[in-house]
Amino acid sequence: MTSRERVHLALQCREPDRVPYCELAVDRALARKLMGWGKPSGQAANLEKNTYTVEEAKAIAEKLHMDNICYVLRAPVFANKEPGIDGRLFYGEGQLQTADDLTKMKLPDPADDSLYADAEEFLKGKGAYSTWFVTRMGIFATMLSMGLQQFSVALFDDRPLIEEIFDRYCNWMVEVAGRVCQLGFDVFVTTDDVAFKNAPFFSPDIFRELVLPRYQRVAEQISIPWIFHSDGNIHPFLDDLLTLPIDGLHPMEDGAMDIQQVKQQYGKRACLLGNVNLNLLGLGEPEAVDVTVKKLIREIGPGGGYIVTSGNSLAGYLEPANVMAMSRAVQKYGAYPLT
Repeated sequence: MTSRERVHLALQCREPDRVPYCELAVDRALARKLMGWGKPSGQAANLEKNTYTVEEAKAIAEKLHMDNICYVLRAPVFANKEPGIDGRLFYGEGQLQTADDLTKMKLPDPADDSLYADAEEFLKGKGAYSTWFVTRMGIFATMLSMGLQQFSVALFDDRPLIEEIFDRYCNWMVEVAGRVCQLGFDVFVTTDDVAFKNAPFFSPDIFRELVLPRYQRVAEQISIPWIFHSDGNIHPFLDDLLTLPIDGLHPMEDGAMDIQQVKQQYGKRACLLGNVNLNLLGLGEPEAVDVTVKKLIREIGPGGGYIVTSGNSLAGYLEPANVMAMSRAVQKYGAYPLT
């Protein structure tokens, strides 16, 4: 069975030949350690667009026995960016504070063929991997562009500003989604955090009023399997989210979501992806990683509808030995029928 077939069956909540192993991203700092690559020249990594060639992505996937490769294209976020370790950029203060700031919000033309040229080139070399297009729907970009504090105040004092920014992102995403789903990607992934570890960023009522109708507009253009990503406790939103044609939920963050409970309640409606704890992968030992992955496979894997992933993505601070232990554990314990 190819990786593409394996992931496809898992997203249908069926059993493939083994539990797939996938990731949404691998930080270049970690990839350098895993692959023995030298440091890249030039500026810090671009947060909005894929930074790996398809050959690089396939090399990483082969090293880790991953079943997917990812191409990333996101609309720009209008916030100050601060460099961290290894040149990675982090979002700081938002730049869209008032209606006067909307002149700063310039998005790439979604009708411009050149916007998709790199994606088309990436797909030419995809091989038998499940190829994922990774983007954002718009609510998280809206929050980052305004800043969390300003966004929270505006929910009560200036809802039209939020709606204008969010609509611009969603209008862009409607055009992009319709286009990229015809290019040959296997999976459409949206990465929009909507929750802290203990609770969502806003109430279920606001989610239904502000977010869900705009997501429904974008969903109409998604014609391939769709994985929804959000860190944190999204349990209060799950029933509403699953009125959308979502095929997978990622990453069921450990400590925020009880993945066993979600499997019991929603395991027939959506594939679950996750949730090997990043603290374990960064600070633990390979033996503990092996035990954790085995437990997840035994508890979440039966009946299908499960893909092993880290609890977010493969960050630069993770221990390579632990990442390799996670990969090996999937190969060791993941074959169906599970025993």
